[in-house]
Amino acid sequence: MSLATAVLTSTFLKETEFARELPMESFMYGVLALVVFFALGAVVYSYRDVANRHRAKAEAWAARHGGDQHGGH
Repeated sequence: MSLATAVLTSTFLKETEFARELPMESFMYGVLALVVFFALGAVVYSYRDVANRHRAKAEAWAARHGGDQHGGH
């Protein structure tokens, strides 16, 4: 056994010997992901139909600026 193999082997054994524990139970990471997913879904859901809330403004702007043109975009 060479010196490099001995050092790498001892390093590997030391790393696996003292495994770090998770700060919470493993299933709680899934619960946390679901909570975040549903919270972001609620934010996205709150923006539904926003364009129709301002339909009168959009129609008035379109009438003033010549219909449905986007000004060269």
